[in-house]
Amino acid sequence: MENQNGNSKLKAIVAILAILLVGSLVYIFKLTSDAKTMETTVVEIKSEKEAVLKDLETLKATYDEAIAENKDMTDELIAERDKVTKLIAELKTAKGDAASLRKYKEQYKQLEVKMKNLMQEVEVLKAQNQDLTTDLDSTKVVLEDSKKYNQVLVGQNEELAKTVEKGQKLSVTNLKTAAYKLRSSGKQIETDKASRADVLQIGFTIAENKIAKSGDKVYYVQVIDAKNNVLGDKATISFGDTSLTYSFTTTVKYENKTVDVKEQLPGKDFAKGTYFVNVFDKGELVSKSSFSLR
Repeated sequence: MENQNGNSKLKAIVAILAILLVGSLVYIFKLTSDAKTMETTVVEIKSEKEAVLKDLETLKATYDEAIAENKDMTDELIAERDKVTKLIAELKTAKGDAASLRKYKEQYKQLEVKMKNLMQEVEVLKAQNQDLTTDLDSTKVVLEDSKKYNQVLVGQNEELAKTVEKGQKLSVTNLKTAAYKLRSSGKQIETDKASRADVLQIGFTIAENKIAKSGDKVYYVQVIDAKNNVLGDKATISFGDTSLTYSFTTTVKYENKTVDVKEQLPGKDFAKGTYFVNVFDKGELVSKSSFSLR
Protein backbone atom coordinates (compact mmCIF):
# COMPACT_ATOMS: atom_id res chain seq x y z
CA MET A 1 0.00 0.00 0.00
CA GLU A 2 2.79 2.35 0.83
CA ASN A 3 4.56 1.43 -2.44
CA GLN A 4 1.48 2.33 -4.42
CA ASN A 5 1.22 5.71 -2.70
CA GLY A 6 4.88 6.41 -3.36
CA ASN A 7 4.55 5.56 -7.05
CA SER A 8 1.55 7.85 -7.36
CA LYS A 9 3.40 10.79 -5.85
CA LEU A 10 6.39 10.15 -8.08
CA LYS A 11 4.17 10.10 -11.14
CA ALA A 12 2.58 13.33 -10.05
CA ILE A 13 5.95 14.99 -9.61
CA VAL A 14 7.12 13.77 -13.02
CA ALA A 15 3.94 15.10 -14.63
CA ILE A 16 4.39 18.48 -12.99
CA LEU A 17 8.04 18.64 -14.06
CA ALA A 18 7.02 17.67 -17.60
CA ILE A 19 4.46 20.46 -17.70
CA LEU A 20 7.00 22.93 -16.35
CA LEU A 21 9.53 21.79 -18.95
CA VAL A 22 7.05 22.22 -21.77
CA GLY A 23 6.10 25.67 -20.45
CA SER A 24 9.73 26.68 -20.21
CA LEU A 25 10.38 25.50 -23.75
CA VAL A 26 7.38 27.46 -25.01
CA TYR A 27 8.48 30.58 -23.10
CA ILE A 28 12.06 30.29 -24.39
CA PHE A 29 10.76 29.89 -27.95
CA LYS A 30 8.58 32.92 -27.57
CA LEU A 31 11.46 35.01 -26.23
CA THR A 32 13.70 33.88 -29.07
CA SER A 33 11.00 34.63 -31.61
CA ASP A 34 10.36 38.09 -30.12
CA ALA A 35 14.10 38.84 -30.11
CA LYS A 36 14.37 37.89 -33.74
CA THR A 37 11.33 40.00 -34.61
CA MET A 38 12.76 42.99 -32.72
CA GLU A 39 16.14 42.55 -34.41
CA THR A 40 14.46 42.45 -37.81
CA THR A 41 12.46 45.56 -36.95
CA VAL A 42 15.59 47.44 -35.88
CA VAL A 43 17.34 46.49 -39.11
CA GLU A 44 14.35 47.57 -41.17
CA ILE A 45 14.07 50.91 -39.34
CA LYS A 46 17.79 51.54 -39.79
CA SER A 47 17.52 50.73 -43.50
CA GLU A 48 14.52 53.03 -43.91
CA LYS A 49 16.34 55.78 -42.00
CA GLU A 50 19.31 55.51 -44.36
CA ALA A 51 16.96 55.57 -47.35
CA VAL A 52 15.25 58.75 -46.08
CA LEU A 53 18.65 60.35 -45.41
CA LYS A 54 19.72 59.48 -48.95
CA ASP A 55 16.53 60.99 -50.37
CA LEU A 56 17.07 64.14 -48.32
CA GLU A 57 20.67 64.44 -49.53
CA THR A 58 19.43 64.11 -53.12
CA LEU A 59 16.84 66.79 -52.41
CA LYS A 60 19.53 69.11 -51.02
CA ALA A 61 21.76 68.48 -54.06
CA THR A 62 18.87 69.43 -56.35
CA TYR A 63 18.45 72.72 -54.48
CA ASP A 64 22.22 73.41 -54.62
CA GLU A 65 22.21 72.97 -58.39
CA ALA A 66 19.10 75.11 -58.86
CA ILE A 67 20.56 77.89 -56.68
CA ALA A 68 23.77 77.89 -58.73
CA GLU A 69 21.89 78.15 -62.03
CA ASN A 70 19.01 80.45 -61.06
CA LYS A 71 19.30 84.08 -59.96
CA ASP A 72 15.61 85.03 -59.93
CA MET A 73 14.41 82.73 -57.09
CA THR A 74 17.62 82.44 -55.08
CA ASP A 75 16.18 83.52 -51.70
CA GLU A 76 13.23 81.12 -51.86
CA LEU A 77 15.40 78.22 -53.00
CA ILE A 78 17.95 78.85 -50.23
CA ALA A 79 15.17 78.93 -47.62
CA GLU A 80 13.85 75.54 -48.74
CA ARG A 81 17.34 74.05 -48.93
CA ASP A 82 18.00 75.18 -45.36
CA LYS A 83 14.85 73.32 -44.24
CA VAL A 84 16.20 70.15 -45.88
CA THR A 85 19.62 70.64 -44.28
CA LYS A 86 18.02 71.08 -40.86
CA LEU A 87 15.91 67.94 -41.31
CA ILE A 88 18.98 65.92 -42.28
CA ALA A 89 20.76 67.01 -39.10
CA GLU A 90 17.72 66.13 -36.96
CA LEU A 91 17.27 62.72 -38.57
CA LYS A 92 20.92 61.77 -38.03
CA THR A 93 20.60 62.29 -34.27
CA ALA A 94 17.00 61.03 -33.93
CA LYS A 95 16.02 57.81 -32.07
CA GLY A 96 15.60 54.84 -34.32
CA ASP A 97 11.92 54.14 -33.58
CA ALA A 98 9.18 53.63 -36.10
CA ALA A 99 7.04 56.59 -34.95
CA SER A 100 9.95 59.02 -35.25
CA LEU A 101 10.87 57.66 -38.67
CA ARG A 102 7.27 58.06 -39.89
CA LYS A 103 7.37 61.72 -38.83
CA TYR A 104 10.56 62.37 -40.81
CA LYS A 105 9.24 60.51 -43.85
CA GLU A 106 6.14 62.71 -43.84
CA GLN A 107 8.26 65.84 -43.58
CA TYR A 108 10.43 64.62 -46.45
CA LYS A 109 7.37 64.07 -48.65
CA GLN A 110 6.18 67.62 -47.90
CA LEU A 111 9.58 69.03 -48.78
CA GLU A 112 9.69 66.92 -51.95
CA VAL A 113 6.32 68.28 -53.10
CA LYS A 114 7.52 71.84 -52.40
CA MET A 115 10.73 71.15 -54.32
CA LYS A 116 8.83 69.86 -57.39
CA ASN A 117 6.65 72.97 -57.40
CA LEU A 118 9.69 75.23 -57.15
CA MET A 119 11.50 73.33 -59.91
CA GLN A 120 8.49 73.85 -62.18
CA GLU A 121 8.69 77.58 -61.48
CA VAL A 122 12.43 77.49 -62.18
CA GLU A 123 11.82 75.79 -65.53
CA VAL A 124 9.21 78.42 -66.43
CA LEU A 125 11.68 81.18 -65.54
CA LYS A 126 14.40 79.46 -67.56
CA ALA A 127 12.12 79.35 -70.60
CA GLN A 128 11.20 83.01 -70.13
CA ASN A 129 14.84 83.97 -69.75
CA GLN A 130 15.72 81.98 -72.86
CA ASP A 131 13.02 83.79 -74.82
CA LEU A 132 14.28 87.10 -73.41
CA THR A 133 17.85 86.19 -74.35
CA THR A 134 16.71 85.30 -77.86
CA ASP A 135 14.84 88.60 -78.11
CA LEU A 136 17.89 90.47 -76.82
CA ASP A 137 20.12 88.67 -79.32
CA SER A 138 17.70 89.58 -82.11
CA THR A 139 17.60 93.17 -80.89
CA LYS A 140 21.39 93.22 -80.73
CA VAL A 141 21.59 91.97 -84.32
CA VAL A 142 19.11 94.63 -85.41
CA LEU A 143 21.05 97.32 -83.53
CA GLU A 144 24.33 96.13 -85.05
CA ASP A 145 22.77 96.21 -88.51
CA SER A 146 21.36 99.66 -87.80
CA LYS A 147 24.75 100.81 -86.54
CA LYS A 148 26.46 99.53 -89.68
CA TYR A 149 23.75 101.13 -91.83
CA ASN A 150 24.14 104.42 -89.95
CA GLN A 151 27.90 104.25 -90.42
CA VAL A 152 27.32 103.77 -94.13
CA LEU A 153 24.90 106.70 -94.13
CA VAL A 154 27.39 108.84 -92.21
CA GLY A 155 30.07 107.96 -94.74
CA GLN A 156 27.73 108.73 -97.61
CA ASN A 157 26.67 111.99 -95.98
CA GLU A 158 30.28 112.97 -95.47
CA GLU A 159 31.05 112.20 -99.09
CA LEU A 160 27.93 114.08 -100.16
CA ALA A 161 28.91 117.01 -97.95
CA LYS A 162 32.35 117.03 -99.53
CA THR A 163 30.80 116.86 -102.97
CA VAL A 164 28.40 119.69 -102.15
CA GLU A 165 31.24 121.70 -100.65
CA LYS A 166 33.27 121.21 -103.80
CA GLY A 167 30.25 122.03 -105.90
CA GLN A 168 29.67 125.24 -103.97
CA LYS A 169 33.16 126.54 -104.66
CA LEU A 170 33.30 129.30 -107.21
CA SER A 171 35.48 128.94 -110.27
CA VAL A 172 37.71 131.89 -111.13
CA THR A 173 38.67 131.87 -114.80
CA ASN A 174 40.01 134.08 -117.57
CA LEU A 175 42.59 135.83 -115.39
CA LYS A 176 44.27 138.53 -117.46
CA THR A 177 46.64 141.40 -116.65
CA ALA A 178 47.63 144.39 -118.81
CA ALA A 179 49.71 147.53 -118.25
CA TYR A 180 48.36 150.97 -119.22
CA LYS A 181 49.78 154.45 -119.80
CA LEU A 182 47.59 157.24 -118.40
CA ARG A 183 47.11 160.33 -120.57
CA SER A 184 46.47 163.73 -119.05
CA SER A 185 43.04 163.53 -120.64
CA GLY A 186 42.31 160.47 -118.59
CA LYS A 187 42.51 158.10 -121.50
CA GLN A 188 44.36 154.83 -120.89
CA ILE A 189 46.61 153.33 -123.55
CA GLU A 190 47.75 149.71 -123.22
CA THR A 191 51.53 149.22 -123.24
CA ASP A 192 54.02 146.44 -122.69
CA LYS A 193 56.89 148.76 -121.77
CA ALA A 194 57.76 148.98 -118.10
CA SER A 195 58.94 152.59 -118.39
CA ARG A 196 55.61 153.78 -119.79
CA ALA A 197 53.29 151.85 -117.45
CA ASP A 198 51.34 153.81 -114.85
CA VAL A 199 48.77 151.20 -113.80
CA LEU A 200 48.19 147.44 -113.98
CA GLN A 201 44.71 146.23 -114.76
CA ILE A 202 43.77 142.77 -113.43
CA GLY A 203 40.59 141.16 -114.63
CA PHE A 204 38.98 137.75 -114.05
CA THR A 205 35.63 136.03 -114.31
CA ILE A 206 33.63 134.28 -111.56
CA ALA A 207 31.64 131.48 -113.19
CA GLU A 208 27.92 130.85 -112.65
CA ASN A 209 27.13 128.38 -109.85
CA LYS A 210 23.51 127.65 -108.89
CA ILE A 211 24.29 125.79 -105.66
CA ALA A 212 26.90 128.21 -104.29
CA LYS A 213 25.99 130.60 -101.52
CA SER A 214 25.20 134.06 -102.79
CA GLY A 215 26.41 137.26 -101.17
CA ASP A 216 29.62 139.27 -100.93
CA LYS A 217 32.80 137.40 -101.90
CA VAL A 218 36.21 138.76 -100.96
CA TYR A 219 39.24 137.88 -103.10
CA TYR A 220 42.87 138.64 -102.30
CA VAL A 221 44.97 139.57 -105.34
CA GLN A 222 48.74 139.21 -105.14
CA VAL A 223 50.97 140.79 -107.81
CA ILE A 224 54.69 139.92 -107.69
CA ASP A 225 57.08 141.88 -109.95
CA ALA A 226 60.22 140.72 -111.71
CA LYS A 227 62.29 141.51 -108.60
CA ASN A 228 60.07 139.25 -106.45
CA ASN A 229 58.44 142.18 -104.68
CA VAL A 230 54.76 142.18 -103.76
CA LEU A 231 53.23 145.37 -105.22
CA GLY A 232 50.37 147.43 -103.85
CA ASP A 233 49.24 147.34 -100.21
CA LYS A 234 51.73 144.65 -99.16
CA ALA A 235 49.31 143.78 -96.35
CA THR A 236 49.55 140.43 -94.57
CA ILE A 237 46.66 138.29 -93.32
CA SER A 238 46.64 134.89 -91.62
CA PHE A 239 44.42 131.90 -92.41
CA GLY A 240 45.06 129.25 -89.78
CA ASP A 241 48.73 128.31 -89.91
CA THR A 242 49.35 130.12 -93.19
CA SER A 243 49.80 133.80 -93.91
CA LEU A 244 49.31 135.73 -97.14
CA THR A 245 50.82 139.01 -98.27
CA TYR A 246 48.55 140.57 -100.88
CA SER A 247 48.48 143.60 -103.15
CA PHE A 248 44.79 144.47 -102.79
CA THR A 249 41.36 142.94 -102.12
CA THR A 250 38.25 143.07 -104.23
CA THR A 251 34.74 142.47 -102.95
CA VAL A 252 32.25 141.01 -105.40
CA LYS A 253 28.48 140.88 -104.92
CA TYR A 254 27.75 137.39 -106.16
CA GLU A 255 24.22 136.30 -107.10
CA ASN A 256 24.95 132.86 -108.61
CA LYS A 257 25.49 134.36 -112.04
CA THR A 258 28.66 134.97 -114.05
CA VAL A 259 30.48 138.10 -112.89
CA ASP A 260 33.39 139.90 -114.59
CA VAL A 261 35.77 141.59 -112.18
CA LYS A 262 38.25 144.35 -113.08
CA GLU A 263 40.58 146.14 -110.68
CA GLN A 264 43.51 148.50 -111.25
CA LEU A 265 46.76 148.61 -109.34
CA PRO A 266 48.57 151.97 -109.76
CA GLY A 267 52.35 152.17 -109.52
CA LYS A 268 55.53 153.71 -110.87
CA ASP A 269 58.94 152.62 -111.94
CA PHE A 270 57.72 149.17 -112.89
CA ALA A 271 60.62 146.75 -113.35
CA LYS A 272 61.24 144.97 -116.62
CA GLY A 273 60.62 141.23 -116.67
CA THR A 274 57.96 138.67 -115.81
CA TYR A 275 55.18 139.40 -113.35
CA PHE A 276 53.07 136.83 -111.51
CA VAL A 277 49.45 137.38 -110.54
CA ASN A 278 47.68 135.15 -108.00
CA VAL A 279 44.05 135.27 -106.88
CA PHE A 280 43.16 133.82 -103.49
CA ASP A 281 39.83 132.88 -101.93
CA LYS A 282 40.90 133.29 -98.31
CA GLY A 283 43.99 131.08 -98.06
CA GLU A 284 43.24 129.02 -101.18
CA LEU A 285 44.81 129.85 -104.53
CA VAL A 286 41.98 129.81 -107.09
CA SER A 287 43.67 131.30 -110.17
CA LYS A 288 47.10 132.40 -111.37
CA SER A 289 48.67 133.99 -114.42
CA SER A 290 51.77 135.81 -115.57
CA PHE A 291 52.75 138.58 -118.01
CA SER A 292 55.88 140.41 -119.02
CA LEU A 293 56.97 144.05 -119.37
CA ARG A 294 59.96 145.00 -121.51
